[in-house]
Order: sequence, then structure tokens, then C-alpha cells
Amino acid sequence: MFHEFSSTVRALLHDAAGSLYHIVIVALSAGIALLLPAGARHFLAFWARVEQDKLSLIAVEMTLTVLLIIGLNYIRRSMRDRALALVATGAGLVSFFPRRTRGAQRHIAKLREEQGTGRTISVIGSTGHSTFVDQVGGLSSVLDKCLGARIMLVNPYSQEASARIQAINHPEFTLEKFRAEVRQSILLLKRLKAVGKAVKLKLYSDSPLMKLVILGDYLWLQHYHADLDVKTMPEYVLRHNSKDHGLYTLYAHYFLQRWANIEIPEYDLETDELIYRNKTGSEIRRERFEMEPALEEVGAPMGSFELTTKPTHMELSRSARSKTDRTAIGLLPSLSD
Repeated sequence: MFHEFSSTVRALLHDAAGSLYHIVIVALSAGIALLLPAGARHFLAFWARVEQDKLSLIAVEMTLTVLLIIGLNYIRRSMRDRALALVATGAGLVSFFPRRTRGAQRHIAKLREEQGTGRTISVIGSTGHSTFVDQVGGLSSVLDKCLGARIMLVNPYSQEASARIQAINHPEFTLEKFRAEVRQSILLLKRLKAVGKAVKLKLYSDSPLMKLVILGDYLWLQHYHADLDVKTMPEYVLRHNSKDHGLYTLYAHYFLQRWANIEIPEYDLETDELIYRNKTGSEIRRERFEMEPALEEVGAPMGSFELTTKPTHMELSRSARSKTDRTAIGLLPSLSD
């Protein structure tokens, strides 16, 4: 209710601002028309005094020269900026945020609220925690209003995940915390699926390249740096255009290619299993994904973290069964090997 009330208030203020703008323009035009005769008389009287004084005349000429230079530079810069704006519009670039200021966060949140309601969200991320698990995340409120979501996150037990944590080399960002954030994202998606939303999750094992969010006709993009937090990277907002030659189409096509990649398994939110499929989409095998916290000591040094932990009795049994199945049907080795 509060959101609807605030939207109504913003719409009324927007309409009032438009009307006030036209009123101000009309008032200024009327004022200029009324003051023009008096201004002309004052200018002629001023010029009659100045034309007899050489110093005043030189000062006026120099002032006019400076104003003319400033005006021409402004026109040239405006023409250049207009050309760049046309290029950005053609490429679909709507906004660029070199860093997350409060104004930028409000603008991004407003746009995502408008575009995310009643739509399907497509996301490529790392752990997903800061995107939609954190209550102040960029999609924490949008997920409640969307119809469905297609999410791609990093497999926290892959070699690339360990390499990224070691590259960032931050004492508070450990491998166990990385895995815990992925588990929290999975639990959130489970709750969304339980309330009837069409949620699908895939876990990729290669190093994350970009943080990508697609909401309707808008796309948000951030680059994952090798040894920096993505929060410090600039963010781009792209919009779809009717000619389909903008960057939106490029990155949307990239997402679809990644989503259709048969090497990236789908996560079954009901059974906590990774589903592998062939080129025809038929299921070929399933692999159990451990949702419970790993056996490593929380907050241990980076060098002590390994991608595989000491297996329990159940894990040994599952490993034995997996090896037997691979021997029998000739399948590829699992991610835990």
C-alpha cells in the first residue's frame, strides 16, 4: 500500500512539475516582452556615453570578445556532446555509474522496481548474496514482484571459485563465507519457488566474467575484476531499442548462450541435485549438491581452504556408487572429483 501511495505521489509531482515548467516559460516570455522597450532605451543611453570614452569602449569590446569565445566553445562542446549522446542512444547506453553514490542507488532501485514487476528476471552473478539476498540488495524487493527468475551463480566448490577468493585476498572474504552466501541464495530461491514463482537456477564452474541483470527492456552490467570486489566496479545501464543493434541485444544473446550451455548443470531446488543434460535436453545424470556447511573451520587462512573436504561415510558411499555408475555407462567424471 505504501509503495502504491508513493508511486501516486510521484506521478502527481511529476505532472505538477511539467505544468509549472510551462507556466514559468510563459511568465518569462511575457516579462521579456514587457521589459524590452525599457531595456532598449537604457541600452541606447548607455551606448551614447560609452562611444565617447575609448577605455570604456575597449572594455566593452573585450567583454564581448570573451563572451563570444565562451559562447562558441559552449556551442562546439554541445554539438560534440550531442553527437556522443546519439552514439550512446544508438548503442542503448542509458546511464553510467562510475561508483555507487546514494543518488545512483536510488535511481537504479527506482528503475528496477518499475521494470521488474510482473516480468521474468535473468541474472548472471557470483554468489547472488549482495544482489538479492541482502535486504538492501539491488533485487531484494524486485524478486517478490516478478513472475519468475533465471539465475546463474558460481559453483562454490569449483576450482575457479577458490582461485577468485585467493585473488581478492581479503581477510573477511573467505572460501567458507563464499559458499555460505551461495547456500543462502539457494534457500531464498527455494522459498520463491515454494510460493509458486517460476524459478530456475544453474551453477557454472568457470571464473565469473560479469554481473548481468536483465529486467524487461533494461539491462544492468558490471565487470568482475580479477582481484577487486564487484561493488567497486562501474555499472552500466543498457536499454533495448527497436533496431536490435544496441549492446542490450549483444549481452542478452550472451545470457541465452550461457543458459543453453549443456556443460552448465541445472540445480534442482526440490532435491538439491545438479542435473546434467545432453544436447537434446534429455537428462543423463544427477549429482548431489551439499547444502550443509562444509567441514572447514570458519575464518581459517586462505591457504588452508580446499575445494574438497574429508568425505563422510555417506559421501564415500555416494562416491563409490558414482564410480560404479561411470564405469557401467561411461559418463564423464563429476565436479567433486
